[in-house]
Amino acid sequence: MSGIFVPIVLAIAIATFIVWTAIDPTSTGIAVAVERLVAVLVIACPCALGLATPAAVAVGTGRGAELGILVKGGAALEGLSRITSVLLDKTGTVTEGKPKLTDVVAAAGTDPAELLAAAASVEIESEHPLAKAVVAGARERGAEPRAGESFLSRPGKGVSALVAGREVRVGTASWLREAGADTTALETDAEKLAEAGKTPFFVSIDGKLAGLVAVADTPARGAREAIAALRGLGVRVTMLTGDRERTAKAIAATLGIDAVVAEVSPEDKAGAVADERAKGEVVMMVGDGINDAPALAGAHVGVAIGGGVDVAVAAADVALLREGIASLPIALRLGKATMRTIRRNLFWAFVYNLVGIPLAAGALYPLMGWQLSPVIASAAMSLSSVSVLASSLLLRSFARNDA
Repeated sequence: MSGIFVPIVLAIAIATFIVWTAIDPTSTGIAVAVERLVAVLVIACPCALGLATPAAVAVGTGRGAELGILVKGGAALEGLSRITSVLLDKTGTVTEGKPKLTDVVAAAGTDPAELLAAAASVEIESEHPLAKAVVAGARERGAEPRAGESFLSRPGKGVSALVAGREVRVGTASWLREAGADTTALETDAEKLAEAGKTPFFVSIDGKLAGLVAVADTPARGAREAIAALRGLGVRVTMLTGDRERTAKAIAATLGIDAVVAEVSPEDKAGAVADERAKGEVVMMVGDGINDAPALAGAHVGVAIGGGVDVAVAAADVALLREGIASLPIALRLGKATMRTIRRNLFWAFVYNLVGIPLAAGALYPLMGWQLSPVIASAAMSLSSVSVLASSLLLRSFARNDA
């Protein structure tokens, strides 16, 4: 804008001087020409144009902070105003991230207490919320975890460890099949649990199916309303999760989510973001864990839930500090309101110049006798800057429910 605006104004100022000097080449005429050249340069001072964007961004980010929405700069605000597709991680984002152990199903010949203790002995080494739920549930039921060795985690599949010299695996059916375990006997039970919105994990001991355990997480407070609000803004919502497809679809149906991508690894989440971008969508990724960081960084706008880990917050453009996903629609509306303010500021700054420059150049003097002295031009220039700041400050009144 500066590269176009400044040369044009300089050309108009020089042309003004030349024209008025040609009309009256006397010393008085030259003095008038100089006065009008100066008036053009003064009134065209691009202060209002220069303030139009940063003033609105400063007020918009400040208002966001008051609402518990940390926005890292103007580019993030602009991105929020243009979002067409939102990808949501499940655990800790659309759910509370505090799952509980709900079911223990032992295979024939396996003691349920032994099954639960074995699963907990492996999961105690994992930091995943679902693993912590298994451990906590086992302790509540009197099955104390034992020390394990050679812990191995395979993202998107499961975990394994040696417990009392026996290999114990916990995870997906395919993860157990790699150790030679046949999960057929409990597949039906796993499907029923998944259809109820629970997350089942198969357990094998020394390559033999021992049973399965299931955990369930409750939807985050305000998640259903937030997703409905996003859809009302014309945004497509997709949930990404490592859970079984049936579990994911059951949760998505409860929350009103458009689409589900299930059984994804952390790398697959970043790939899902890239796929959406390839479709021409303006993509927002929302997550709270270390595994979400690559996807957050790859989206047009990455949003971290404030309770998440530091690496996720650092990789994100926006952090929701207070209400989690419930404040996501507010962030989008704030971005749209800020962009409307920027456009309004630029519009009036340009209108001011379109009206003021011809007056300062004396274009209307021969017809109507109107002219603008440099003193009045400087006052008008200052007034235009004040008007842009006042327009930006209107964002201070942005409320949570504003459209």
